[in-house]
Amino acid sequence: MPSDKVSLSVRPRGKPLKKLPEEISAPYTGKAADLYSELATKSDISVHRLRIIKGSDGSLIPNSSDLSISQTGLRDQSTVYVKDLGPQIAWRTVFLVEYLGPIIIHPMLLALLPVSPPSTAQILSCVLITLHFVKRELETLFIHRFSAATMPARNIFKNSAHYWLLAGANIAYWIYKPNSPTARQHNSFFIYGGLLLFLLGEVGNLFTHITLRNLRSAGGKERGIPHGLGFDLVTCPNYMFETIAWTGILTVTWSLSTLLFVVVAVGQMGVWAGAKEKKYRREFGDKYTKKRSVILPGIW
Repeated sequence: MPSDKVSLSVRPRGKPLKKLPEEISAPYTGKAADLYSELATKSDISVHRLRIIKGSDGSLIPNSSDLSISQTGLRDQSTVYVKDLGPQIAWRTVFLVEYLGPIIIHPMLLALLPVSPPSTAQILSCVLITLHFVKRELETLFIHRFSAATMPARNIFKNSAHYWLLAGANIAYWIYKPNSPTARQHNSFFIYGGLLLFLLGEVGNLFTHITLRNLRSAGGKERGIPHGLGFDLVTCPNYMFETIAWTGILTVTWSLSTLLFVVVAVGQMGVWAGAKEKKYRREFGDKYTKKRSVILPGIW
C-alpha cells in the first residue's frame, strides 16, 4: 500500500446519489473532514447532508478536522458507504424559530383574552415567560456553540410545536382567559416567591451556559469537563436552573397548563442529562468525577 494515499471504494447507502463517484483517493494523513468535502464536491451536494460509514464494521466516520483518515481505520481499498441525510437546517435557525413562538403568542393573547384589566399575576406571567424566551434567543445568537452545524429540516416542525403550542398557545390561553386561576392569583407570597425562583434560575442557567461555551473554541468541536456553578452537584446544572426558573413561573401562574409544560420539559431534560452523564463517563473515564444525580440533586 502506498504510504501517502488510500484508494477507497464508494457505495451509496439508501437513496442513490447521481453524481457519487465509485472510487476516491485521499491522503492517508488527510483529515476525515477533507473526505467529506471531497465527496460533497464530487456529488454536488451540501457536505452537511452526507454521512459516511465504514463498510467493514458499519461505524460512523465523523466529519472532523481533528481525526485523520488513518485514525478512522480506513485502509487502501476499503469501502465506504455514503448516505444522503436529506434537506438540512442550521441548529441556530431552528432555535431562533422555535423560541419565537411564545414571544409572539403570550403578549398577543394577554392583549386579546382578558375582558377586564389583567391581574398582576397575569401581567407578571407574561413578562416572565417572554423574558425567558428572549434570553434563549440572545443565548442562541451570542453564547451557544454547536457541535453539529445542521439537523434534518423536518425537525423544525416538531421542535416548534413543543414551544409554539405547549409553551405558547396552551399556557397562554389558560392563564390569560377570564376567570383563570392566574386572574384570581393575588397571594403576594406566591407572586414574589415565584419571581425570586425565576431570577435565581435564569441567572444560574446563564452562568452555566457561559461555562459550557468556554469549553469549546469558536468553530471547534473539542470537548471538555465542565466545572463551576452547579457542576459539582449534577451532570447538567443548566437543566437544574431551567427547572428552578420554570418552577418560579408555575408558582406565579398557578396553572395546570404550566404544570403540564414543566413536567414534559423536565422529563425530556432528564433524559438528555442521563445521556450526557453516560457520554462523560465513556469519553473521559477516570478523569471525570461521576455524578449520582444528573439534573436534580438527590432526586434525579
